[in-house]
Amino acid sequence: MALYKTITVDEATKVLIWKIEESYQWLCNDVKLTEHCQQRVDSMKSDLHRRGFMSIRHLMAEAGYTDSDLYYDEQGKPHLRDDNYISITHSFEFTGIIISKKPIGIDIEKQREKILKIAHKFTPLEEYHTLANEEALIRKLTIVWGAKESIYKLLGIPGLLFLHHINVKDFNFEENQTSAVVNFQGKKSNYHINYLEFEGFTCVYVQTEKNKF
Repeated sequence: MALYKTITVDEATKVLIWKIEESYQWLCNDVKLTEHCQQRVDSMKSDLHRRGFMSIRHLMAEAGYTDSDLYYDEQGKPHLRDDNYISITHSFEFTGIIISKKPIGIDIEKQREKILKIAHKFTPLEEYHTLANEEALIRKLTIVWGAKESIYKLLGIPGLLFLHHINVKDFNFEENQTSAVVNFQGKKSNYHINYLEFEGFTCVYVQTEKNKF
């Protein structure tokens, strides 16, 4: 079993991260999928995507859930039938879930140079001119992207734009947390952000602070 990390955020919230090292066949053992999810995994062309999909079911089992406890809405957002909240993420050899009694979102991203080319599409780059080198810029941009992606997953609102509607407060790497504000359709909401880095990856998870949509 490759349960990589478990984080107890608070009494109502837990993060679980898996490092995918097993074969697809191993990951299928003792996992019963719903017909919908079986069709989804069967349609995946990438072996890593299939393994990632199945590893998430193992993470759910760690949290006491089966695949039948999970369903997706029309926007593709996952939900649990017991009314707890769940968010899911997959990036290369890592997958993660966050489960809570309150709205949450999670994202794992590989730290890649590619983010420098798309950064202007999701954040004002002038905010990061003080960073010492390119590596630091990639790290910070990956955290900002992960925060905005997590907030988007939490809210699930069509039309929410990373660049125009979500503002992430600047932070020092050592703090491992920051905050964000969403201004959208005349409403304002605030979010608490935590992040961690491991093996060239970044995991960000978000919780609502107040003034929820």
